[in-house]
Amino acid sequence: MPFFSDPLRDHLDLPQGLPILVARTAGVSPPFQRLHRHTALEINAIAAGSGYYLINGVRYDFDEGDLVLINANDLHRAFETEGLVMDIVMVQPAYLSLEQRYDPELLLPLRELGSRLGHVIRPGHPAHARLMELVCDIKREYEARELHYEAVIRAQLVRLFAYAGRTFGSGEGREQPRTKGMETIRELLRLMEEQPSRPWTLAALAEAAHLSPSHLSALFVRFVGTSPMDYLIQLRLARAVELIETTDRKLIDIAGACGFRNLSNFNRLFKQHLGKPPSELRRAISAES
Repeated sequence: MPFFSDPLRDHLDLPQGLPILVARTAGVSPPFQRLHRHTALEINAIAAGSGYYLINGVRYDFDEGDLVLINANDLHRAFETEGLVMDIVMVQPAYLSLEQRYDPELLLPLRELGSRLGHVIRPGHPAHARLMELVCDIKREYEARELHYEAVIRAQLVRLFAYAGRTFGSGEGREQPRTKGMETIRELLRLMEEQPSRPWTLAALAEAAHLSPSHLSALFVRFVGTSPMDYLIQLRLARAVELIETTDRKLIDIAGACGFRNLSNFNRLFKQHLGKPPSELRRAISAES
């Protein structure tokens, strides 16, 4: 996953003709263990298991059968609790620009997430069954790619956002107000992602954020869901996975480039967090090639 001038923003290379991505994921892969944002709208149908999202500093728990809606540029991060399987639909808002000429409020549901509409729509909600049916139909059309599937997907997306808009006024899912300190953590995350190999310590991170170590730790856990140093490890591992998948660099060089003290430390943490040593991932990629 490339790092850009805004390292929290992920680049999604969606096809221009049909700027939509539909995929099923098991667990939470390393790139999505970090806080990130993107310009695409995101819809998650929880097929199995449970977990929670941190979205703009607020925690949202979800279980099998729930729908999770994430707006463009929302800062978010997923966590698995048990046996998580998600069907994910991502779409660029501009894809529906023609429809918005005739219905300017079509995408209002996602723009007002957390205020009038909740990020999580659960079974039993008046709109849940219809929205889930549309997400499943979009997934079927995307995978089968039968004649005119693009037109069907576009039509189903319009229906999905239109029906979601009808849930307004329920009063459910009101978001907690953004708390003082969120922008401080956002800027610190950007600094960490720009310089993941820097020999950060908790004291150094606290100094960069102009906070005491204890205050930083408390804010970080609240907004990011883990301690600063644990997040740094996950960030470095995500970067290491990217380099293993996209380069032929030696593992010892990748370890150093990602900020690990030595190869032994790199191997231990890689296996601990990802379930396999980096050499095994490198072999699997070579075999696929």
